[in-house]
Amino acid sequence: MSILQKSNSKSSSRQQIDIIGAKDDILQLSKNEYRMILEVSPVNFELRSDEEQDVLIETFEGFLNSMSTPLQIIVKIRELDMDKYIAELHERLGNENKPIYRQQIENYSEFIQDLVKSNKILSRHFYVVVPYTDHDKSDFEFIKSQLQISVEMVVKGLQRLGVQSRKLDSIELLDQFYSFYNPYRAKFQPIKAHAVNVIRDSYIKRNQS
Repeated sequence: MSILQKSNSKSSSRQQIDIIGAKDDILQLSKNEYRMILEVSPVNFELRSDEEQDVLIETFEGFLNSMSTPLQIIVKIRELDMDKYIAELHERLGNENKPIYRQQIENYSEFIQDLVKSNKILSRHFYVVVPYTDHDKSDFEFIKSQLQISVEMVVKGLQRLGVQSRKLDSIELLDQFYSFYNPYRAKFQPIKAHAVNVIRDSYIKRNQS
């Protein structure tokens, strides 16, 4: 099952997610499972010529065949919250004194509001999940080094495709699940470093008691 796929069972979200924590940009799961996640830039395949598409396909096949570890590719689609953007336009309108600029802002604001009424504005983010399973109960530094080797191979392979990537840090990893299971709350209460520290400390104390 995808690590960002909701289950249909009636178990709690905590049981569904099954996350132990995030440390040094590594997601720690139960059963000695670990993950690093890369956010990657998209490639507009349809705008490429036939020759360029063939090259991309062949390069992608070579990239997959060169990997010694399985990979998971995730496309995360979310409806953008345009209320904040529209509120910022209204604020700019209130601070603008020149009539010509006020008219431009008013026209643009009306255009955006009409657009939102008739269309959903969607954002798309693309991720590659790099897994590691610790069968030998190794120390964390060894696990980290093994994951880093796999991630470096993935990054180089993606670069040959013209795809840029960056590794999600610990807070961003937890925020992926927080925003997935609590999309409404995440818009108004984004997860912060302080909240992560509180959650981590609470978890450690609970397991030590």
